[in-house]
Amino acid sequence: MRRQLPSVEQFVQGIRASDRVLLGQAITLVESAREEHQILAREIIGRLLSPSHTSLTSLRIAVTGAPGVGKSTFIEALGMHLVAQGKRLAVLAIDPSSTVSGGSILGDKTRMEQLSASEKAFIRPSPSGDSLGGVARKTREAIVLVEAAGFDTVIIETVGVGQSEIAAQRMTDVFLLLLLPGAGDELQGIKRGIVEMADFLVVNKTDGDRVKLANQARGHYLNATHLLPPKSSGWQPRVMACSALENMGITEIWEAILEFHSHTLANGFLQENRRQQALYWLEDSIEAGLKTMFYKHPAVKEKLAEVQAEVLAGRMSPTEAAARVLAIVDW
Repeated sequence: MRRQLPSVEQFVQGIRASDRVLLGQAITLVESAREEHQILAREIIGRLLSPSHTSLTSLRIAVTGAPGVGKSTFIEALGMHLVAQGKRLAVLAIDPSSTVSGGSILGDKTRMEQLSASEKAFIRPSPSGDSLGGVARKTREAIVLVEAAGFDTVIIETVGVGQSEIAAQRMTDVFLLLLLPGAGDELQGIKRGIVEMADFLVVNKTDGDRVKLANQARGHYLNATHLLPPKSSGWQPRVMACSALENMGITEIWEAILEFHSHTLANGFLQENRRQQALYWLEDSIEAGLKTMFYKHPAVKEKLAEVQAEVLAGRMSPTEAAARVLAIVDW
């Protein structure tokens, strides 16, 4: 017999009271593909998405970087620093690879042993999804839930590179790019667009015999940032170094993040950025809804099966096939 879910009121009251069980259940509803779960999740989020959600009392930080750069170690070091200061931290992830690999933050949760044991921290594995957009939407909704539960700082970890970084930027206030010690050639391996998005470029693993190499890399990145166009936030990107493993430079990075937050709050960029992010969320949700409705349309299903056979046989181009499927719906 299926267990009955709590009511919307129970969810809302429980989340506002920082009930971790109900918070986890609500995020599971957000992740669910079942229509009744989506309806319930929307009702809960609608109740929790009050004007206080946009009052800028929280701080949302995106942390990204190539595999092996030490994201989980860095997040744990920063997280432990924050909870020691009385902050309440939630760590979420955007992981478009989760359908293939099962994602990495599940492993990160076991590696972040100290942080995951803290009552002031909440670490949530990213959901599986058949598209990056789906995962990103679920992450945005999870942000609403964890902030309503009283977590004043949210770290969004991106796994992989490319579109996930863009998605992360569109739901956070601060974008932090972690880098490995290395010089010259490393710059060529990082997409210019990702560097342009960064408010902070942090060379991690600045310890042991890598200190000299890390300092050289920091110099290269510093030169590179001066060649980038000015950011609309009016902030000059900071290039910093740290050793998350040895807990060196973490305090300085947090102080710089707070300085960035004060800067963007004072010049109005933070407020406007949150407003634009809400519009991105709206547009993304409409696009997702249209896609779902389109593929559920009986005539579309029939025509799609027909043209797929033609494309596979080489008798029709994919472009022509797409045009015929799209023509089915009276737009």
